[in-house]
Amino acid sequence: MRIQSHRNYISHNAPVQCISSRVSPFLCLTHQLTGQRSLNECCGALVMPLEVKWPFPQCPRLGWRISSSLVMGMVGSYSYLWTNYVNSLSVHNHDVLLDLVDERPQDTPLITVSNHQSCMDDPHIWGVLKLRQLWNWKRMRWTPAASDICFTREIHSRFFSRGKCVPVVRGDGVYQRGMDFLVERLNQGDWVHIFPEGKVNMTEEFIRLKWGVGRLIAECSLHPIILPLWHVGLNDVLPNKTPYIPRAGKRITVLVGKPFTVKHLVEALRAENRSPMEMRKAVTDFIQGEFRSLKSQAEALHQRMQAGR
Repeated sequence: MRIQSHRNYISHNAPVQCISSRVSPFLCLTHQLTGQRSLNECCGALVMPLEVKWPFPQCPRLGWRISSSLVMGMVGSYSYLWTNYVNSLSVHNHDVLLDLVDERPQDTPLITVSNHQSCMDDPHIWGVLKLRQLWNWKRMRWTPAASDICFTREIHSRFFSRGKCVPVVRGDGVYQRGMDFLVERLNQGDWVHIFPEGKVNMTEEFIRLKWGVGRLIAECSLHPIILPLWHVGLNDVLPNKTPYIPRAGKRITVLVGKPFTVKHLVEALRAENRSPMEMRKAVTDFIQGEFRSLKSQAEALHQRMQAGR
């Protein structure tokens, strides 16, 4: 598989602030259904400390690994069935993603980035994978998750941590335990998925990407492969309005972009002795350019699919 290298892109603009990447996985739906949080609270920015103990054991026991494999496999199987059979899923450049999940070398980490339309983008988006991949614990993704949504109670923490969701505290910046943990996972050659917009983007306008993705790439010692994805239609499967119940009979389009690396960009920034903040910004800005280029293509493919109903 051909991996593109970065363009000659180094930004000299001074950054203003740093905010970590976060996501709002499907506990947001649970909170909405139980009345604990409104959708605006799920999609907004609140500063709250981690309310539970750190959920990942340093040396996971067999029971933890088995329960985590079951959570990943069962939730993944739900996503596969719901997107492929209850709804209609169309994936473009599908083999690129499947091959990177299956066949990249063990010492090559993968970072996928995608837009964020709905509180159940994760796990629904992973209906694009094969069932055998969804049940392969080692190969499946890690992802940051908002601590004030997914990790407010120990029982929620146990469930989401076993789903390979990592608590990230809003407002704590890019240097916090959850981000450190994700850098460690990348340094082990694992896959990390990020919603770099940092929240559910209900207006679907362009949002400046959060710098957490820049830190993960700049501080990873193994030079990850980066793969952008853009999906359309997942907010029809779970609309951002009441009733917050997954729908059937909707069309979903996922466009898989071209994989690339920013190895030479990172090395150039280091050679120029750039500060960590400058490196995060330059890397994030480059990722943003690659990421945004998919939007119009994915929307055109989705409209074509809708017109052919």
